[in-house]
Amino acid sequence: MEVPQEFPLASISPFVPSSSSSPSCYSISPVVARFCFDSERFNELQLQFDRDSENTVLINFDLRTVQLFKLDAVQSLCVSTGETSEEEICSRPITIEFRNEEERRAFHCAFEQWKKEVVDRGSHIANGRVLESRSKFDDKIDASAAKMYFHYYGQLIYQQTMLQDYVRTGTYHAAVIENQADFAGRVVVDVGAGTGILSLFAVQAGAKHVYAVEASEMAECARQLIAGNPLLGQRITVVKGKVEEVELPEKADILISEPMGTLLVSERMLESYVIARDRFLVPNGKMFPTLGRIHMAPFCDEQLYIEIANKALFWQQRNYFGVNMTPLHGNAMEGFFSQPVVDDFDPRLLVAPAISHVLNFASIKEEDLYEIDVPLKFIASMCTLVHGLACWFDVLFNGSTVQRWLTTSPGAPTTHWHQLRCVLPQPLHVMQGQEIVGRLRMIAHSAQSYTIHLTMSVKICGPGAIQGGILLTSPCKLELRDPYYRMSQAPNYSSAEDEQPNQLIQTLVNRFMARRGNINAYPG
Repeated sequence: MEVPQEFPLASISPFVPSSSSSPSCYSISPVVARFCFDSERFNELQLQFDRDSENTVLINFDLRTVQLFKLDAVQSLCVSTGETSEEEICSRPITIEFRNEEERRAFHCAFEQWKKEVVDRGSHIANGRVLESRSKFDDKIDASAAKMYFHYYGQLIYQQTMLQDYVRTGTYHAAVIENQADFAGRVVVDVGAGTGILSLFAVQAGAKHVYAVEASEMAECARQLIAGNPLLGQRITVVKGKVEEVELPEKADILISEPMGTLLVSERMLESYVIARDRFLVPNGKMFPTLGRIHMAPFCDEQLYIEIANKALFWQQRNYFGVNMTPLHGNAMEGFFSQPVVDDFDPRLLVAPAISHVLNFASIKEEDLYEIDVPLKFIASMCTLVHGLACWFDVLFNGSTVQRWLTTSPGAPTTHWHQLRCVLPQPLHVMQGQEIVGRLRMIAHSAQSYTIHLTMSVKICGPGAIQGGILLTSPCKLELRDPYYRMSQAPNYSSAEDEQPNQLIQTLVNRFMARRGNINAYPG
């Protein structure tokens, strides 16, 4: 990469956003684009634009800060977040027009290679200047956790799992199509676009242009899917990179994203959604989804409690090949109860009405998501044992025409998020009408998830309650990134289902008897 690389261009001109009615002021042609090193600027890697007939630099971009976007078969958009030379033709981004599509592809390929050279040279050089700056994402997320995260979402098999969640995908499609008035003629940014399906929905609703921002390798699949739908794809630009780092040529009227993880907040993508709002959204612009709610209620499930406790029975062996395993039984119990349970449960297991904690994506600060502290207060509706706290979430698409909710609540159609339950190591016995209090604290960490600190207490009934007395307290600490997935056990929501096993047995008996020639046995 030491030798400069040149590309002849048809022309360059100042970029005019799609939201502007003003035509481009002028263009310069013919032009030569050159990737090179500038020894006078500490071997800085640069992208220069010269007149074809002269050796005068018109524009000089630092490759550390420049972004390149495809506009159509022969046009691309060049955007810089840093300073250019004094010879620049205008302060805003420039449109590059190529002589043919093959030359545009060759230029983009060279651009990616030279950008890779920036990364390969590292972040520090002798004079102390930084070749690549760390983003806010890099500062708060561990590099290994981020690598695993983007690797996971860069695989089509996992994208398929989300696409086949028809409750999720169907609700998004309905929320967009039912609110075409919000999308028609608007600029949209799709935050964490994945396969680009939401971008395609936005264009179906009449969006003028969509910038699909995706940091994982799924960006290439998004390009392929969008190219395979040319009537929609011509209004979509795929931008590979993190929303904390990329630059876009214009502001968005609407943000659309699917930033929800387990318990809404896991994976910490809500923070990226909020950052995208602050960086790209016009004042009073719309966000789909607009807000989220975490719902919580105490539950009773003795079967689940015994199931978790029994996992540690292995460590109660006193003669495991001659070894006493019991010294580690307490550690094992603590480990198993530190796993939140992800499954679908019968809403009849809840022992009190749920309470909610609201996160308004349009106004919340990124820092507010670093620690979420929710006081708990319930009134038991029955006399029972409380085995823990059940949680689920929903999000609102606050469209101008239709307001639509996407819910993960128990008893509702199943989603790939399911519900989450925090199981207490020590259950609490409650009487009907007794007050249950506590606190749910979720603290974000660099592994791109949260540590959950849950405390639940039963207050004394009668005069003691006036004094604020506590009868029994049960605390626990759980890791949201390490759940126990328990979806194999289907919930039993209605008493009518209790008859199904008997019906199945009768059917099997009928088949068996029919094969033996006695087709009149067990009619029905």
